[in-house]
Amino acid sequence: MNQLNLQITGRHIEITEPIRDYVHQKFSKLFRHFDQITSSHVILEVQGKDHEAEAKLEISGAQVFAKTKHSNMYAALDLLTDKLDRQLLKYKEKLKNHSGQKLVITDQDEPEDI
Repeated sequence: MNQLNLQITGRHIEITEPIRDYVHQKFSKLFRHFDQITSSHVILEVQGKDHEAEAKLEISGAQVFAKTKHSNMYAALDLLTDKLDRQLLKYKEKLKNHSGQKLVITDQDEPEDI
């Protein structure tokens, strides 16, 4: 993964080498699943006992955003990448189904053609 595409910011937390490596490891999987990510910004924050992780991904024609909170930073990062992965797969599916038909997302978040 090109490290220039991944920016990591810490609020009230020092971004140590193990955390940086873990973020790169987790996000490299996202980049492998969806190669149209042009940039990503990860913000890690500590507020009391809560560890928050949020990310914004710029992809061709759209933005994907997710935010998670957990008592452990590594667990928050796991949850964050899981959320982002689901959103990227959903976006990828929309692109695949976009063949001139109207696409509607139902309550179950399953695409349905009209």
